[in-house]
Amino acid sequence: MNKSAKHKGNLRFAILLVAISLISFSCSVDRFIPEGEFLYTKETVVLTPDSIVDDIDLIELDLKAALRPEPVSSLLGGYPGLYFHYKATREKPGFINKFLNKKFGQEPVYASDIREYEMEQILLNRLENKGFFYSTVASEIIEDTTSKEAEAIYKLRLSKPYRLQKYQLDSDSLLVYQSIKNQLDKTSLQPGMRFDLSAMKAERERIDLQLKSEGFYNFNSGFLIFESDTNQYKNKKFDLYLRLKKDVPEKSIIPYKVARVNVYPNYTVELDSTGVDTVKFANKNFLQEEVYFKPKRLDPFILLEEGNLYSPEQSKATSRRLGSIGAYKFVNIRYNELDTEASGDSLGLLEANIFLSPLNKRAVRAEVKAVTKSNGFSGPGLGLTFANRNLFQGGETLNISLDGSYEFQVGGGTGNTAGSTSVQLGLSGELIFPRMLFPYKFSKDYFKYDIPKTRVKLGVAYLNRSQLFTLGSLEANFGYVWQANKYITHEINPIAINYVSLANTTPEFDAILEANPFLQTSFNQQFISGLTYSFTYNGMVDTDATHQLFLNANFETAGNSLSLFAGGEKPQSILGLEYAQFARIDADFRYHFNFAKNQTLATRLFAGIGVPYGNSEVVPYTKQYFAGGPYSVRAFRTRSLGPGTFVADDNTASNYYDQTGNVRLEANLEYRFPLINILQGALFVDAGNIWNTTDNLALEGDTFGSDFINQLGIGGGFGMRIDIQSFVIRLDLAAPFHDPGLEEGKRWTYDFANPILNFAIGYPF
Repeated sequence: MNKSAKHKGNLRFAILLVAISLISFSCSVDRFIPEGEFLYTKETVVLTPDSIVDDIDLIELDLKAALRPEPVSSLLGGYPGLYFHYKATREKPGFINKFLNKKFGQEPVYASDIREYEMEQILLNRLENKGFFYSTVASEIIEDTTSKEAEAIYKLRLSKPYRLQKYQLDSDSLLVYQSIKNQLDKTSLQPGMRFDLSAMKAERERIDLQLKSEGFYNFNSGFLIFESDTNQYKNKKFDLYLRLKKDVPEKSIIPYKVARVNVYPNYTVELDSTGVDTVKFANKNFLQEEVYFKPKRLDPFILLEEGNLYSPEQSKATSRRLGSIGAYKFVNIRYNELDTEASGDSLGLLEANIFLSPLNKRAVRAEVKAVTKSNGFSGPGLGLTFANRNLFQGGETLNISLDGSYEFQVGGGTGNTAGSTSVQLGLSGELIFPRMLFPYKFSKDYFKYDIPKTRVKLGVAYLNRSQLFTLGSLEANFGYVWQANKYITHEINPIAINYVSLANTTPEFDAILEANPFLQTSFNQQFISGLTYSFTYNGMVDTDATHQLFLNANFETAGNSLSLFAGGEKPQSILGLEYAQFARIDADFRYHFNFAKNQTLATRLFAGIGVPYGNSEVVPYTKQYFAGGPYSVRAFRTRSLGPGTFVADDNTASNYYDQTGNVRLEANLEYRFPLINILQGALFVDAGNIWNTTDNLALEGDTFGSDFINQLGIGGGFGMRIDIQSFVIRLDLAAPFHDPGLEEGKRWTYDFANPILNFAIGYPF
């Protein structure tokens, strides 16, 4: 199949999708609506305030969220979900209609389902909770007999709200009152703010968390009550008082301390604690039938100590740290109250029991993969991973992985079969220590959020590209990875060694290298020894946040330490191996704006540069950048974009290897929106390219310069995604808008007749 035929096939596929969509949307649901009923399709809330209200838009959203039932949702003016439902409820619907209804169907909602009076009372109650007492509401249902659709309209007049004048705590001699008073300056209840029931609930929760952190184990936010007084004022102002309810249990207003810590490193439901050995270590009791986990290795993960006040933060941190070891499937911390009188003071006593349920010590995971790449390579793959957990009774994990795949290139149209198939094999071993192997010993509190892990990795790989070359590689890494907090992760490898050996080259590939000295040099220096560091800030973990940020920055340097020992003329060698010397830095910044339900505006900006120096004139091939493909500029195939304005010759096998560079810039913009149930849609625009900082005479127009903006590849399109519990299957259809490979003045191409279909797993960014 040649490129033209492939493009026509993609176009036909796109047309088919559009046709299916149009057919679904054109199916009218009017004939299915029962006689006398009107489809409830719209709700409107109209607010008329008696005074200035700064957050009136937020109030409107809150009121709309309280309305029930919700109107039926439409898609591009149609109701495909309703159509599937109606078709499935008729007599003898058939298998296809039942399936479509199960996956995409939507229950109809009629105007007769609306309880106007109930909705009015709910809206007034919401307004009172926000300080708008004595407001009024009126509602009406507008019915359109032509379209058989109805709209509910709620008109509300907002009275002048009550505003806070003074907030204070009732005085009492109890210790709990003093603890509350000490933190009252951190309250969000400030003079002048509107009466707000949700803010008062938040204040109770804040005080409850504060008291819990000071050891008040049995305290509950429900023990607090607010009282308001409007008698002192005439102009809708009020004073707010906070106090404890009457008859609060005494044990709820005293702090507790931890009197005993028991740890069960190998806990099972059947475990009889009376028959196990108890080992005392660091003032903790470790109970296990035989040594499953050494106490001295487990203790650094436990922040609960005898004599400390109860702290939910310390409990959560301990649970999180223990769960990060990788040896346990369940971590359960349970507290038992002891005899309070035994303490001899006003403190309660707690016994902390830490139950740790281990994962299976050994496990084997097999993965069968079907690989499809945008560069035209497809084929089956197999991966096997053997895991041995808690290897040395200190939480260590050994992973041994074997990967293999066979790929063949679909299409091409040149008749040149060189490089059309490949075989890849890989064997790697990784040993993870859940602690920091370092000459200096850190205290257990030094890394408060997470204890760094030490990773040692060794791997070998083999690649055979038919009729071109054989590539063998050896990789060794030693480094650390840890989380500084919920969002930030650091990874540093002070030792990162990679050696790649090019062998069994064919005359055809030798000719490619001879014609491109840059490419030849990049393959020559394949002994890489240096340091890598990665910083990640992941704000995407806050899934409900309106604004989400993500940043991944990487720095790598190689060859500096080797240059201290090497001698002679350049290029220098170590143990007969020519080593590479370069520095590379890149950053991937993403911002997501979640402005409506299941609707996101996602953006990404990527910039990276690799600079050879010293012993190298070119950054090694494996460390260079490429552009195009399902995770890059989707209107261009993988590695087919750039560098610069370079255009590969389709009649040679060299184009796949040439199109890399040591500079990469890329920007992406994508609007994501729901279609039907698990099916989501996206509209996107991508722009980017790669360049070289030094002119490669074999690649015309590859050098980065002041005109780089005019050399960006730009494209856009439409995508569909199936999201099943965060497992995303993605299809993106993209066409180029601006092709830097064309003549200047003709680069704005808008080539919609030849789109690229990208298939991928996961979101692009």
